Amino acid sequence: MAPQTRSKAKQTTTGGEENARKKDDERTPSIFMALFNFYKKYINVAFGKKVLTDPEYTWLIALILLCCEVVINGFIVLWRPYTEIDWKAYMQEVEGFLNGTLDYQYLKGDTGPLVYPAGFVYIFSLFYFVTNNGNDIVTAQWIFVGLYLILVYQVFKIYSKSRKVPPYTLLFLTFTSYRIHSVFVLRLFNDPIAMMLCYFAINQFLEGRWTLGSLAFSLAVSVKMNVLLYAPALLTIYLTQLSLFDTIVQLAVCGSLQVVLALPFLLVNPWSYISRSFDLGRVFLFEWTVNWKFLPEDIFLNRIFHIGLLSAHILALVAFVPVWMRYLQSYSKFNDASKSKAGKYPMQIRSQLVLFPLFVSNFIGICFSRSLHYQFYVWYYHTIPYLLWSTRLPVKVKLAIFGIIEMSWNVFPATPWSSLSLTVCHSVILVSIWLYSRPLKDWSTLEWKQMKTN
Repeated sequence: MAPQTRSKAKQTTTGGEENARKKDDERTPSIFMALFNFYKKYINVAFGKKVLTDPEYTWLIALILLCCEVVINGFIVLWRPYTEIDWKAYMQEVEGFLNGTLDYQYLKGDTGPLVYPAGFVYIFSLFYFVTNNGNDIVTAQWIFVGLYLILVYQVFKIYSKSRKVPPYTLLFLTFTSYRIHSVFVLRLFNDPIAMMLCYFAINQFLEGRWTLGSLAFSLAVSVKMNVLLYAPALLTIYLTQLSLFDTIVQLAVCGSLQVVLALPFLLVNPWSYISRSFDLGRVFLFEWTVNWKFLPEDIFLNRIFHIGLLSAHILALVAFVPVWMRYLQSYSKFNDASKSKAGKYPMQIRSQLVLFPLFVSNFIGICFSRSLHYQFYVWYYHTIPYLLWSTRLPVKVKLAIFGIIEMSWNVFPATPWSSLSLTVCHSVILVSIWLYSRPLKDWSTLEWKQMKTN
């Protein structure tokens, strides 16, 4: 190669290296600048407050808390002692089924006869096999950790869709729920499984997956019938959002699953199955009640008191139905607008209109329940923030009520004062919802006017 050619090649190479270095030098400050801007924008007190208070960031707090739940539940399994209450009895009850007994009157455990529907039998039969005939408690606890994480995921998904409450309220759901973690991981009750399926069903309803939601709801009822407390609102939703024919179809879906699951038992002794698994007249022991301990025992056991509670329950449902109808009619209009050229209305607006009737219907049942036991807390615990933020009570009052409810459930055994405090808090929430709940109060009047003109 000629000397001039080599010289030009060397100059070209040197020039290319210099250009590359210049680009690297330019890129390095830009990277540092990007990191600095990220730090300046997000790593500060103002943004932290926004994340904790702006419902738009609910998903972020939910993701962090879901990771925290993994650690918390792992700690509980590894370091907290298991307490035997009903698990052994559950295993005894399903063992009778697995041994070929299909007559419900003969399925019993140490705590008494089997009083849960067929779905419970099948699910806990599976647990029976996985846990070495129910003897491997640690494996059972890890299974319930997984079920709890699924439930929490479903709950956080509901709150992320609705954006109803400030994200910091989810911190209380995670870090103050001693009783809830205990019910799941240290007691292994069936109530959490029913509620996990129930929240899954609610998510399906929010997404418009009616049949899948109906199947999940019916399966939840087949584990424990407390889920029926949602039924009045769900029926109202069916009637307002679906045609009469589609409503009948969804009711048929719910009923058919119950029949299919119960069929082996119905063919042997139908009355025994129905009277045991859906016994509405069960007598609860006064020593275990959490909500009526401030009453004399003779009043607690009095049938007139039970009839009074049932009557109050029905009257409250009747009083709230018109409110639910207004919400659900608004939901229909928003859905129609979303399908038109007017554009889609946000999920949080539409989901709030469905969640309000469901959560209030369940809460009414809680308020007028003949007795609440400690494991029943899971029936409504995760809906408390939503219910409180469906009122116009001051934030400090909302948090105080939440704290008193949690304290009342953690007093063991229940005392007259803890019981009275719980009942008063329930009453304040219910009355506040009735007095201050207004349809369409969570979005601007302008949007509603646009909705009407369309």
